[in-house]
Amino acid sequence: MKKVSWIVFVALLLLAGCGTEAEKGYLTVDISQVQQLQDDGAVVLDVREVEEFAEGHIIGAINAPLSKLKTGERAVLDKKQSYIVICRSGSRSKEASELLIDEGYDLVNVSEGMSSWTGEVEY
Repeated sequence: MKKVSWIVFVALLLLAGCGTEAEKGYLTVDISQVQQLQDDGAVVLDVREVEEFAEGHIIGAINAPLSKLKTGERAVLDKKQSYIVICRSGSRSKEASELLIDEGYDLVNVSEGMSSWTGEVEY
């Protein structure tokens, strides 16, 4: 096989790994990509609890706590919108991403969370 073919083959094997985010239908991005995704029109969906969100969040973010998403609340969401799902450290955003991707939402998950955010915040 040519060198490029081997690289593609290895990449496909990695993507096909059991339980990966790509297999579940969404991508996980690094926190450094959030601003570019916002510039491209995606909205930050912060799934931390209301009190955490009020302590500071990415400018322009909307809040939909995971606890409310688990009960079926979707009032702030629009299936025509792309979302960047974030929490404090990455665990809740992963769970929210898995829940929402199954319902047809367009999203990416952020591997880190607000604990790693160094950009501006609003309150």
